[in-house]
Amino acid sequence: MKICAVALLVGAQFAAATAAEAAPAPAPAAVGVAVKTPGGSHSKAAAVRITEGQVGEAAPGGTLLYPSVTSCLTVTVRLRDGGLVGAHASLFQVPGEFRSDRILAALKQRVGGRAVRAVEVRGAVGAWDPGYFTKAIESYGDGEAVPFPEAPDPGGIAEAVAAGLGQPRAAVTVQDVPDGDQTVS
Repeated sequence: MKICAVALLVGAQFAAATAAEAAPAPAPAAVGVAVKTPGGSHSKAAAVRITEGQVGEAAPGGTLLYPSVTSCLTVTVRLRDGGLVGAHASLFQVPGEFRSDRILAALKQRVGGRAVRAVEVRGAVGAWDPGYFTKAIESYGDGEAVPFPEAPDPGGIAEAVAAGLGQPRAAVTVQDVPDGDQTVS
């Protein structure tokens, strides 16, 4: 029943998104900033908010906020220095933001050559086919069959994310998380 509801939702969203085109790369999301307070200690600025189709970064000790994660997946890269770099992958492209088949490349570029400790994927695992990271739903033409997940595939998603980020598969964990905001610190 849940899979049918997901397929119905995805089908309805697909119909609404068929006219979407690939957009130019958006400007990078704001970076968390450590602020020196009187007395010498450091405090953290507000959480870095990453909405659908965006990539952002928080300095060591910072927090990422992914709002309204419903049919999305979030991908958080934990850097060895304590920083966080994250992406909010959407099933359907938000105008002006990254499509699902471009978001891992943008995340990888943002991480650059920095050492990675772990990669955490969270969200609507059952709504995602791992192939959406290599071919976005919007890129299927008339008459082409869009793959719909028949069951959650956390292993396939982990493999796709590891390949897209150039990280070992063992570094990637995947967790199905109920709808809502996600905060990662």
